[in-house]
Amino acid sequence: MLFIVNSISPPEHIKEPLAYMRKAQGSWEKRILKSLNSMCTELNIPLAQKRPVNEQKELLNKWNEMGTDEPDLSLFRPVYAPKDFLEVLMNLRNPNYENGEQPSFRNHLGLIQVPLKVKDIPELKEDFSELGLNIGQLGIDDSAQVPPELFENEHVRVGQKVLAEQDSAAAQQYVRQGCPTALRADLWALILNISNQPEDILYYEQLKSNVIQHDLLVDSLIYKDVKLTASNDDYYFVFEDYLYQVLLCFSRDTSVLEHFTYSSATPPKSYIRGKLGMEEYAVFYPPNGVIPFHGFSMYVAPLCFLYHEPSKLYQIFREMYVRFFFRLHSISSHPSGIVSLCLLFETLLQTHLPQLFYHLREIGAQPLRISFKWMVRAFSGYLATDQLLLLWDRILGYNSLEILAVLAAAVFAFRAVNLMEVTSLAAAEAVLADLSTLKVMPLLQIFLFATVT
Repeated sequence: MLFIVNSISPPEHIKEPLAYMRKAQGSWEKRILKSLNSMCTELNIPLAQKRPVNEQKELLNKWNEMGTDEPDLSLFRPVYAPKDFLEVLMNLRNPNYENGEQPSFRNHLGLIQVPLKVKDIPELKEDFSELGLNIGQLGIDDSAQVPPELFENEHVRVGQKVLAEQDSAAAQQYVRQGCPTALRADLWALILNISNQPEDILYYEQLKSNVIQHDLLVDSLIYKDVKLTASNDDYYFVFEDYLYQVLLCFSRDTSVLEHFTYSSATPPKSYIRGKLGMEEYAVFYPPNGVIPFHGFSMYVAPLCFLYHEPSKLYQIFREMYVRFFFRLHSISSHPSGIVSLCLLFETLLQTHLPQLFYHLREIGAQPLRISFKWMVRAFSGYLATDQLLLLWDRILGYNSLEILAVLAAAVFAFRAVNLMEVTSLAAAEAVLADLSTLKVMPLLQIFLFATVT
């Protein structure tokens, strides 16, 4: 007997196939909304209101110098920080396994206790084969096989050819070996299919107009985040005005809602007063469906080095967000999702540096407690900018965030001798407090291709 089976997955399975992950993400969203609503109530501030005309004029006049504004944000607090999110991930469990009976997973001693399949070093070597020791790389000063200046000159020539042909797939393959500084902005735009047409500039201006007209509670969260992070960063403080412009426009951009079809997250809804639960009176809040958290502005900051035209900077960031960054703050089983990255990091350390892993675990300094914030921010604000851009080249080149977990493990491997001597979490954090002198590509190469497997 034949049965006709509907082969189209239900929408929630496209968002996230594992029911317990969907449930955990839903609970986490409720917590975030509770935090946001309680702030509203405490401060007696509405979620959204129209700005008075004089305020609109004032904001328009100082649009390019919002950093000079010093609003009193002392009563505002970030809705959550990465460490709050880590606590949630540590409590994730697959209910199909009782009493931790997860056959292939029983030996995992890290903080993440869910049985997801992550890659081992042989698989990672295959995936990241272009990072091999005998292949030319930008970001490596002394490759024995290829003299750096010879490789660099040829690599620039090839990059110019890729740009001339406007071949997005070729550009993606090309950046796996790193981008020459002068070509990076154009190559990334080509990979992300951003061309900054007149209609894109007009769309950005419409978003700006929305910011001018309406005041949202999340605006204060954005201001606060920029002040707490980028404004205090030696590399990024000069871009404060750009960050406000991009993030305020981003919060109004309803096209961002489209990414929720393949994200495990669901955009929050707000109801007109007195109409709670009546769908015809519901609106997404904020309009883009994304509530910023502590450190969110650091996803934008490095891009300011590459793009100085606000509408292009905005489009690049939006595309980076809906392709990659959203995965770093939502609970899912996706290989580039933060849960898988945490598990990959812990598995790599436990497998290849077992002594270090057990030592840190014994002294109460679980490695993930230190590396989690690096991965959630895609290392922005931790690495020197030139090194960060070399890392993000590879994220774009491989269309994957897995390299973040590999780099986090490589950093621990690099500092292993010092870490074996520490006796507390605070001391371990001190050893790893400053990553600004690290060279990303040698660390990745040594960890992936010189590790005995």
